[in-house]
Amino acid sequence: MRRILLPVVGFAILLSVSCTAYAQTEVTLIAPGGIRAAVEKLIPGFEKKTGYKVNATFGSGGGTKQQVVHGDVFDVPIVQPPYPDVIASGNVVESTATPLASVAVGVCVKQGAAKPDISTAEAVKKMLLSAKSIAIPDAALGAAAGVTINKMLKDMGIDDQIEPKLKRPRGSGPGGSGGGNAVASMVAKGEVEIGMTFYSEIDDPGVYKVGMLPKEVSPRTALVGFVSAHAKNPEGAKALLQYISSPEAMTVYREVGMEPGK
Repeated sequence: MRRILLPVVGFAILLSVSCTAYAQTEVTLIAPGGIRAAVEKLIPGFEKKTGYKVNATFGSGGGTKQQVVHGDVFDVPIVQPPYPDVIASGNVVESTATPLASVAVGVCVKQGAAKPDISTAEAVKKMLLSAKSIAIPDAALGAAAGVTINKMLKDMGIDDQIEPKLKRPRGSGPGGSGGGNAVASMVAKGEVEIGMTFYSEIDDPGVYKVGMLPKEVSPRTALVGFVSAHAKNPEGAKALLQYISSPEAMTVYREVGMEPGK
């Protein structure tokens, strides 16, 4: 019996050591889809510099925040303000809060289509009222862009007029971006005239990125990173958070159409 047990015990110990070593070399991250393009550009540089392997998960703004509140374990969570529920949950180290970048609502049209004027609040209002159909992410699915756009339309006093024109793609779209990619896909296929979502989420060769809406129409949505209070790799988490808030990262945020947090 002892001859049988010893190999089994040895294998269990080896497996435990292997899992621990893997946890020490992997850094997990969760973030809204609005920052995905930038983070995916930054990961290779971080991995090469530190030797850590990043396992990133992207979802909707609301869904990501709820995962953190519910205690899902990630080394580095990225959330959008306000986040009193995130702090109250005790699942992040409050003192590590680090502003990363802000995302703006952008507009896209099908390649070859007329490009609307979005330079002023009045021009944006005119575009929305004259458009026959508009795709936006579904706020009901937790899409932060959808929440932001709904509020914008209400603040402009045209939500009732625009609602019949709105098309909200069901599902999160590729990569769990909360609908951003799905919005661009609808525009590219000619299913709608105009698409609106976070500018950094618009990534489809079939559309033309008109630009970001003016700040007076649509305030920017900030994204803040933390080290998790339950990080399996706290040192790796600190290193990743430092890297995605570095001057190098700020350059990448600008490249993908985001506004650096500092």
